[in-house]
Amino acid sequence: MIRLTGHIQVPADRLTAVRSALADHIHLTRAEPGNLTFSVIEHPTIAGRFDVAETFLDRAAFDAHQTRAAQSDWAKITQGIPRDYQVEEIAD
Repeated sequence: MIRLTGHIQVPADRLTAVRSALADHIHLTRAEPGNLTFSVIEHPTIAGRFDVAETFLDRAAFDAHQTRAAQSDWAKITQGIPRDYQVEEIAD
């Protein structure tokens, strides 16, 4: 399995657009083959921070997600926004 954890730090002037696009991004990602879990949750005390946690069945599913997401409206809306992610392979 592949697990990604971390956060995206959204500037105040882009929060409305990110919040509006988030539900569709979550829906599309959860529908991908090999997606096991996917959550993006706005942090309750750190302004503009969205905590991200996702797991995929294997590297191929994760790579397919990365390819799809890079071509999505989400990618356009969040382009240039700082992300701090860690990706790790988890043994079954």
